[in-house]
Amino acid sequence: MAAIDETAVRARIGAFRTAEGAGIPAGMVDSVATREGLVQVALMVAKADAARQEPMRRALEADLAAMPGVRNATVMFTAPRAATPQPQAQAQEPGTLLGQVGSIVAVASGKGGVGKSTVAVNLAVALARQGKRVGLLDADIYGPSLPRMLGTKGKPEMAGNKLVPIEAWGLKAISIGHVVEEETAMVWRGPMVLNALTQLMTQVAWPELDVMVLDLPPGTGDVQLTLAQRLKLAGAVIVSTPQDISLLDARRGISMFRQVRVPILGVVENMSFFCCPNCGTRTDIFGHGGAEAEAGRLGVPFLGAVPLLAPIRETSDAGTPIVASAPESEAGRAFAAVATAVAAGLDGAGPARGPRIVIE
Repeated sequence: MAAIDETAVRARIGAFRTAEGAGIPAGMVDSVATREGLVQVALMVAKADAARQEPMRRALEADLAAMPGVRNATVMFTAPRAATPQPQAQAQEPGTLLGQVGSIVAVASGKGGVGKSTVAVNLAVALARQGKRVGLLDADIYGPSLPRMLGTKGKPEMAGNKLVPIEAWGLKAISIGHVVEEETAMVWRGPMVLNALTQLMTQVAWPELDVMVLDLPPGTGDVQLTLAQRLKLAGAVIVSTPQDISLLDARRGISMFRQVRVPILGVVENMSFFCCPNCGTRTDIFGHGGAEAEAGRLGVPFLGAVPLLAPIRETSDAGTPIVASAPESEAGRAFAAVATAVAAGLDGAGPARGPRIVIE
């Protein structure tokens, strides 16, 4: 397979013509990234023109995908760079996005590898099993895992100029992984990631929902702060393992949400303990009870402990969340208990408060 580079992609874009004969001005191309046959292009398009330009975007994406050496091509719109916002723009009231959602819950972790996405998926499915209308949005642009964990394949359908959320296990769900190939690396700068995330909120035909679960990327970076500023988050669920290093990062996550005035719905202790399936001996591989003790010390609710069990991993890899495929199992009951605690927290949380960014 012939190698593909940025110069060749830009030349192809320059030669591209729509069915009406229109080209793409060089100034419209915000960025081009190529890596191992994967191509990502961002075009600067004003929000008001995005719907009109959608046929062009699709045609260019297909044209680039046909280039020799290209395994997958993705073309996305990004807003034109604006002048430095005035102070009043920074104070814009949140809540203009996903206004049709009753409660938006962020599932977060201070570090990766603690099973945050597994908790988010099973929490969402458990809430749906309780009779709620639930949406699940994968906000981890660099590491989308929901398509695999939900067992969904193929790209979403379109309704006008909007994507239709994927339906699975009683949920309405969307992920960047639903619109790009599974092995595609998101080699994007921060602004492109934030733009893609905004598109998943504004260019998806989300119906009225009781709860929207956001699976956040790990850490306390741009995505977390942007969502806290632009959404009325009903609360955050912090996922941690019992070990000290994970709890240290969980404290940072709690501190961040408190600074932006997002209520902490509670802490989940994932991989809490392991029981040998043969002899029944219990082993606290990562320690035990650390998250519950930390929740008490910080004055936030403890939502429950989820054991380290092979069926959780197996059902996640198979795209059959254990809350749905084995609800009466030990793991299924543990996730259901977490969902019950989260629902109780939402019922007693009252209206979500707008964020106030505090810099110390």
